[in-house]
Amino acid sequence: MTAGLTAVGAVLGLVRDQILAGYFGAGAATDAFLVAWTVPEFASTLLIEDAMALILVPAFSRALARRGDGALDDPVRALVRGTLPRLTLTVGLAAILLVVAAPLIVTALAPGLPDPALAVDCTRLTATCVLSFALVGYCSAALRAHGRFLPPAMIYTAYNVGIIGTILVLREPWGVRSAAVGVAVGGVLMVLVQAPSLVRELRSGAVPPPPPPRLRPRASRGGQDGRILVLGLIAPVVAFSLCRQSQTLIERFLASPLPAGAISHLNYAQKVAQMPMILSLMLCTVSFPVVARALAAGDEETARHRVERDLLLAAVVVLLGAATVIAAAPRIVEILFERGEFGGADTTATAAVMRVYALGLLGQTMVGALVRCYFSAARPLWYPAAAMGAGLVATGVAGVPGAQYWGAVGIAAANALGITLTAVLLLRGAHRQSVPVRAGRLGTGLLRLAAAGAAATGAGWLCSVAIGPAVLAVAVAALAVGGVFLLLLACAPEASGLPSLPRSAYRRTPHARRHRAEPSAAEAAPANPAREPSSAGEPAPAKHPAPAREGAPVGGDVPLDRGRRR
Repeated sequence: MTAGLTAVGAVLGLVRDQILAGYFGAGAATDAFLVAWTVPEFASTLLIEDAMALILVPAFSRALARRGDGALDDPVRALVRGTLPRLTLTVGLAAILLVVAAPLIVTALAPGLPDPALAVDCTRLTATCVLSFALVGYCSAALRAHGRFLPPAMIYTAYNVGIIGTILVLREPWGVRSAAVGVAVGGVLMVLVQAPSLVRELRSGAVPPPPPPRLRPRASRGGQDGRILVLGLIAPVVAFSLCRQSQTLIERFLASPLPAGAISHLNYAQKVAQMPMILSLMLCTVSFPVVARALAAGDEETARHRVERDLLLAAVVVLLGAATVIAAAPRIVEILFERGEFGGADTTATAAVMRVYALGLLGQTMVGALVRCYFSAARPLWYPAAAMGAGLVATGVAGVPGAQYWGAVGIAAANALGITLTAVLLLRGAHRQSVPVRAGRLGTGLLRLAAAGAAATGAGWLCSVAIGPAVLAVAVAALAVGGVFLLLLACAPEASGLPSLPRSAYRRTPHARRHRAEPSAAEAAPANPAREPSSAGEPAPAKHPAPAREGAPVGGDVPLDRGRRR
């Protein structure tokens, strides 16, 4: 259901980009708005997708795990009281500062922009989303830690509805500034779709059943949860998120001196190419609270199994999407954007950039998934920021000659190179972190999947160039990619190591949970068959304590999936 709602938001994002392309094309005005859109893109990564979630999901998970200990003060409400007011004040002041400093921001982001005054106006409008995005990220992290995933999955649907509606209403008097107003309206709608659910969760204060003794929550070290905004705790996460989003800043900085439309081509290509990555990371988004809850209870084996499984499943999803994008990029752009002010030359340029972007999608997905191994335990770890910094340096070093000789395509290639380097560094260091994943096994599996994706790309490309109508060509190419990919995967050794998506989804349904909660005949039998129950009806004591039930919730209503079903 989360993936479905996310797909709806992604489709509306495409509709939004289609409206931008149709009404404003790929010229100087669109470039000015996209420079201003850097602010909400940066804020989204920092406040919704990365930093806020990586800090607060583990904190709320530990608070939920301690809620059943009988404390006089609810740890969850205490965490909210200690963090939300300070966060709102800090981010509100930051938003005001961005509005005032808009001319300096535009000059720093795109010094060669043809219409900087328009970009300044749009930046002042989009800067208001910094506060709303902070509240959105806070609500999303808290709700996911509580096991409530549907309201967070609806935020991008609300966001894009706000932008689309505002453009349609205000386009005539305000032009491209209407899109900047829509960003502000969409941010408010994102808060409204989540706030009621979070208020209900906080008011209910339901106390979960206590976990088994061997899965008792670890004691909080030094009251970290009450000091979640301490600089030493959040600095590594913020540094990682800033470095990750700075790739977009480098792209637009390098593209600003290029001919008008280069920033637009990069933006349209990136938005379409990243759709498979967004869908694949939904697996990790849903699993992250479970991993954090397992680590809070001291169960590293469960966390490791979930992370390894989700990494491979996310790789399958993103490679299927990347192969389709590379195979049929011109036809996809033709279907989505080639109308109104967006002409055939724009289609050719955007498709070329899109194909190069797709080469880095596996790296993007691995970075988004692997970083959860480092931050699930909410400890200050600087290695992810260092790895992301190395990738950022690689992007900048390769992007300067790339932009000079190949334009926007060279910038996209530098992006793919930098993010892939970061993914390799994170994979190599993951076995020493909070979730000790087996890097060698994962690397072998990823190489096998990448080889299958390359063969599937060739099959899809042949289908796309052989068929005339664009819609039919894309559909047949996608079917060919999926068929060849799955066939090669099924024939490869150890193909059974990848769990089934439908089976994994079924395990989360209420029916499956009830079924797992009922003990089997073997489980119901006495632990020591050599001794019979006493005449008084009391069972004979067992030599060893019975193992904890696998489906037992740890500190909340999100069950642990240990991956060893009977």
